[in-house]
Amino acid sequence: MGTIRTLQSVRGMMGYLGRVHVLLKDFRRYAEGITTRIRDHGHAMAKAAGSSVQFIRSSSLRKEALVERIVEQKGIKQGLVGVFSSVEPCSTYFLRRDGEQKHLVLEFGHGKCLHHYYYFMHEQCGLIHLRLQTWFPFGVTLCINGRQWLARQMKQTGIAFVQKQNCFLQIDDVQKAQRLVMEQLRTDWPALLDGLLGQCHPLSQELCAPIGQHYYWSLKESEYATDVMFESAARLAWLYPRFLRHGIEHFESSDVLRFLGKNVPAVGVHGNFDAEVNTSLKRRPEGVRIKHYAAGNSIKLYDKEGSVLRVETTINHPEVFKVLRRAEKHPEEKPRWLVLRKGVADTYRRAELCRAANARYLEALAVVKIDHTTGEIADSIFKRIRKNGRPYRSLNPWSHRDATFLEAVSSGDWVLNGFRNRDIRQKLFGNATSKLEQRRQAARITRLLMLLRAHGILKKVTGTHRYLVSPRGRQIITALQIARKTSIQELTKIAA
Repeated sequence: MGTIRTLQSVRGMMGYLGRVHVLLKDFRRYAEGITTRIRDHGHAMAKAAGSSVQFIRSSSLRKEALVERIVEQKGIKQGLVGVFSSVEPCSTYFLRRDGEQKHLVLEFGHGKCLHHYYYFMHEQCGLIHLRLQTWFPFGVTLCINGRQWLARQMKQTGIAFVQKQNCFLQIDDVQKAQRLVMEQLRTDWPALLDGLLGQCHPLSQELCAPIGQHYYWSLKESEYATDVMFESAARLAWLYPRFLRHGIEHFESSDVLRFLGKNVPAVGVHGNFDAEVNTSLKRRPEGVRIKHYAAGNSIKLYDKEGSVLRVETTINHPEVFKVLRRAEKHPEEKPRWLVLRKGVADTYRRAELCRAANARYLEALAVVKIDHTTGEIADSIFKRIRKNGRPYRSLNPWSHRDATFLEAVSSGDWVLNGFRNRDIRQKLFGNATSKLEQRRQAARITRLLMLLRAHGILKKVTGTHRYLVSPRGRQIITALQIARKTSIQELTKIAA
C-alpha cells in the first residue's frame, strides 16, 4: 500500500492546501483538475496498448478472470495487459458547510470514488496489478504474487516445473527454487514499487513535491504460504481429513497463539491478552479448509490441486510481533527488540515470523501418522539411558514436573532463536526472590536440559548458550501433549 502520509489526516491536508495556495472554497475544483489528469493518463495508457479502459459495474465480476482471458487471447508475455475502472469504497475528503460557524470544513471519512486498476505482465514479478484511487488522498494498492515471481525466476535459471494456477505440482530442484524465493525478500522494495507507481501515476512526484515527501510503502496484508508436495494425491486425500480433525479437536487457543508467535505461559494464557481466538472449518468450491484467528492475524490449512498441502499465515496487525532494529528516532543506538512495522523495511522479518508459524503448525500436525502410535514414537524416553558413560533417568510426561518442562521448552517463543537457561527459568518460576533461589532454579533447569539433550529432544546451538527442540523432539512432545489432553471419554471411544 502506498500513501502520502501527510495527506492521511485533516490537519496534514489543511497544511498541504496551504503549501499549494488553495483555499477551501477552491478545493473541489483543484481536486477535480488532478483527478481528470489521472484518468486521462489511464485512458492514454490503455489506448497505447491497443485497448480502452473497461468500466466494471458489478463487484461480483472477477477482474482476474478477464485478465487471464486477455493474456491467453493476445499471448501477452510482458507489458500492460489492461486498464479497468470501478467505483469502490475508500477513505477520502469531503467539504461541508458548518451552519453554526458559517464556513467550510474539510472532513476525512468513508466514501466512494473511481479507482483505476492497471494489470501488468511484469518482467520480474509476473502478473501484478496496481489499484489507484483517483481522488484525494490518492492511495495506491499494489498486489504481487510470489509464486508468479518464482515461476519467472525458475524459467530464467532453467529449473523445470509444473504449475497449475497459483500452485507448483512439481519442481525439479526444490532447494534451488527455495533459494530463489528467499532472494525475493532481499529486493529493494522502494525502487521496485516507485518504478511501477511512476508508470501508472505520473502525478505522484508533483503531488509530493510541495511537502518534500514521497509515497510511503507498507504491507497492508501479507500472506506467506508453505507448500508440502505429495508424490501421491491419494496419500494426501487419505491424510487430509485426519489433519482437519486433529486441528479441530486438539488445537486449543493457547496452541493457536503459539503458532502465531505469542508468548504463552506454560499454563494458560497471559492475563493481558484480551483478544478472541477462533477456529473455523469451511467448505469451499476447492475443498475444505481450517482457519485459526487471533488478534487480527490468522493461520490456515488447505489442500491445493489434490497433491499439495498448504499452510498459510496472514498478518494484518504486525504490531503484536517484534523485530531487532534501531529506533528511528535514535539511529545511533544499538539494535533492540521493537514493534514490527507495517513498512516494507521489515518485510524480511515478517517472512521469518510467518515461516516459523507455518513450521510450528506443520510440526504439530506431524504427529498425525498412520504407521506409528504415540507409544512407539515416545517409547525411547520412557527408558533409562546411558550417554558418554553417564546414566540418565527416564522421562515421565504424566508427572507435573516433566510435563510442564516439556511444554515450556516447546513454546513457540523459541522456534526462531532458541532459548537459554534463564528464559526457561523465568517462564517457569518468574523472578527469583533472592540470588540463592535464582542459582537453585538455574541448577535445576541445567539438569533437566542435560536430560532432554541425552534423550535427543533438544540440541545445542553451536557456539552459544541456546537450545532448540529437535525435529524428533518436537514430534514426541506434540504426541505426548495430545495424549495428556485427551479425556477418558475420548479414549474409551477409541478403545471401543
